[in-house]
Amino acid sequence: MILDPWRSFRMSPASMIRMLLKAIVVIPPAVVLVALALVNRQPVTVSLNPFDSSDPDLAVTVPLYLAGFTVLIAGVVLGGFAAWFKQGKHRRAGSRLAAEVVTIRTELANLKRQMAKPEGRSAARPSGFASKTLPAA
Repeated sequence: MILDPWRSFRMSPASMIRMLLKAIVVIPPAVVLVALALVNRQPVTVSLNPFDSSDPDLAVTVPLYLAGFTVLIAGVVLGGFAAWFKQGKHRRAGSRLAAEVVTIRTELANLKRQMAKPEGRSAARPSGFASKTLPAA
């Protein structure tokens, strides 16, 4: 058996394309965010008191890019929560249908097992003269 030390570095064409597409999607926004952070380093005062913006107890001085990134991240998180709550009815329906599928599959397996039993006298089959045919008139 020959050990190939480069085997872990080889990629399938699909994973190589996936990595290339990920780089194309991730690198440009990352470059833009770094450029914004480098350009917008001046300090700004963020006041959390809407009635008195000069109140120093509820004011924070941060670089502008940090305030912008914080708002951006908060928007992404809030949007994610909103989408998650909006899709709740679909998740509930999916779990209900999954439980129903499990019930139907177990019932199907029981019916298949009953059909696979050898044909013999069963309690469901009528016996005696009730199974005889009536004479034609």
